[in-house]
Amino acid sequence: MLGSKSFFLEVIVLALLSRMLVFVVEGDTHYYDFVLKETNFTRLCSTKSMMTVNDSFPGPVIRIHRGDRVYVNVHNEDDFGVTIHWHGVKQTRNSWSDGPDHITQCKIEPGTNFTYEVIFGNDQEGTLWWHAHSDWTRASVHGAIVVLPAEGTTYPYPEPDGEELIILGTWYVGDLNEMLEEDLSIPNITTPKSDAYTINGQLGDLVACSGSETIHRWSVDYGKTYLLRIVNAAINSELFFAISQHNLTIVGTDGTYTKPTVTSYIMIDPGQTIDVLVTANQSPSQYYMAARQFVSFDPTVTDFNNMTATAILQYRGNYTPPDIPSFPTTLPSFHDLDSALRFLPLLRSLASPEHPVNVPIDITTRMYITTEMSVVNFIFEGSEISHIAASLNNISFMDPSSDILLAYYRHIKGVYTTDFPDYPPSSYNFTGDDWPSSITKLATKVKVLNYNESVEIIFQGTNMLDEAEDHPLHLHGYTFYVVGMGRGNFNNETDPKWYNLVDPPERNTIVVPKNGWVALRFRANNPGVWLWHCHFDKHFTWGMATVFIVKNGKTPETSLLPPPAYMPPCTLPSPIRLEDFEESIEIINTSPVI
Repeated sequence: MLGSKSFFLEVIVLALLSRMLVFVVEGDTHYYDFVLKETNFTRLCSTKSMMTVNDSFPGPVIRIHRGDRVYVNVHNEDDFGVTIHWHGVKQTRNSWSDGPDHITQCKIEPGTNFTYEVIFGNDQEGTLWWHAHSDWTRASVHGAIVVLPAEGTTYPYPEPDGEELIILGTWYVGDLNEMLEEDLSIPNITTPKSDAYTINGQLGDLVACSGSETIHRWSVDYGKTYLLRIVNAAINSELFFAISQHNLTIVGTDGTYTKPTVTSYIMIDPGQTIDVLVTANQSPSQYYMAARQFVSFDPTVTDFNNMTATAILQYRGNYTPPDIPSFPTTLPSFHDLDSALRFLPLLRSLASPEHPVNVPIDITTRMYITTEMSVVNFIFEGSEISHIAASLNNISFMDPSSDILLAYYRHIKGVYTTDFPDYPPSSYNFTGDDWPSSITKLATKVKVLNYNESVEIIFQGTNMLDEAEDHPLHLHGYTFYVVGMGRGNFNNETDPKWYNLVDPPERNTIVVPKNGWVALRFRANNPGVWLWHCHFDKHFTWGMATVFIVKNGKTPETSLLPPPAYMPPCTLPSPIRLEDFEESIEIINTSPVI
């Protein structure tokens, strides 16, 4: 008995020491309380109630210095369960606080709370963000994370005179959860479409029932330079953004620095952040900042959100304000594919001694992953059903009944299989007009990587069902280097010759261009369970996702941390994807399970 107690104490001490090993960089500790509850907002001539954090839309800003750590106690006083994801935060060895529902945890149910331990990578600096990661609740539950340079250091560019946050979002007139639930209950129906876009929660003055109180205003002083931190929190939309008569100098993306690049507009995908410098060097007046959707799908389709969100940059001082602010003529139109493609290759990593680039060279794992829109067929209540689906390598991801992280850590069998394919099941002209009959399967398949593997992934866009469009893909727990990108089908003999291995941009979310490809490299040095998924929520809902499990290294400091004392239990199945069709699991997912 005494020996058992001694062993138990040793385990506790080892667990505490293991968790302490993460914090090798000294910094401050910050504590936040997030209270989730319904709040009323009036937009587009109507009032509705929606879930918010601390009654604000967007939610509160987390502001820290590099090397700091954060604890966020989330209190759910709403009627729906929810999880929170810390987008772009590496969560070093700490999948337990990463947040995706049924992947690393289950929902924080109404009337309960859960404390997240947010662990930043020692190299992370810039703009990140946080958002709900269950249902489509992130439409109203999101906010920015600002990671300032470590105390005693500064930016790799002249320190700006001030800064401003711009969070781009979407607005739905109706109850989004109710609309989503209704749409998912009908086979082959589309998902809810947004009614407008927002800039810092406001739609601007180009929409119905607008006025001076419906537009965000940013005041600047002539001659000063400002750091503008831009987040795309929109649900399903890539967005163009520009400021009338003012250039934007890009200096950072996704919590990393870039070589300064001057542009008259940006294209920003859902999940991405871009930091730009703006110099107030125009005649003192008022100038529109504007955002509108970039539509990469079929240009003959007109049923999309064609609203333009506006805000106003206004100079301080004595002048006569114009009747109408100047509008940015450089803002591309909805279907301007050329402007989108011109923007994508602009970015380069800083690649300085203080901010080095470490692109893996000797690749040990290569994957070629196709992104598809398709249909799945299965038996439901005795009848064969077809349903729209999205997939990676023709696997449409199904959430399990329990979260994958706990199953992996506890060696629980029957939750997932470890046979996510490295290559698509068949080869054809992926970007052509002829495609094979539906070969998509519903399954919960993951990819397992050994610690410290050097990974290269080619994501290939396809024209399946004549539904080619961009796909913004996000990897949890990591950043990766974008070493190549192109149109058409990837050529494994010629395209790698043009890889940028010197100063490629470092991202956590990257777009797979319509009928094109993107090449990524990263080192698998963060053990845990990490979600890969499309950041168009409609595609994620339909299954465009998979999970990477990175195994432990050989030492405690290269191993997954032990779980916290309390994790929200999995009491209900995931409410998204094709959860009502459990009968199909036995038919389709016949691989050995773990």
